Amino acid sequence: MDERLYIVTYDIASRRRWRHVFRTMEGYGEWLQLSVFQCRLTAKQRVEMVAALDTLIHHGDDHVLIVDLGPADKVSPRVESLGKRFDAVAREPIIV
Repeated sequence: MDERLYIVTYDIASRRRWRHVFRTMEGYGEWLQLSVFQCRLTAKQRVEMVAALDTLIHHGDDHVLIVDLGPADKVSPRVESLGKRFDAVAREPIIV
């Protein structure tokens, strides 16, 4: 499976919309900080995430940044973390 690693961060003007965006992002990645998620996504998952976010935000008031870090299995994020420990999202088996 071709997954890429993304950092998604957002600035949402409305508290209600922020909660909706946060809940949506919980389905796509790991929460790092207040409005920052780390996501391992296939191309299809990325398109689905962008479509979901696009319907939630107000384009004149809100801002979402999606940073592509590269192939998830090959990229080794170099992150300096002060305080709490930072762990890159690992690929985990899904049991159905």
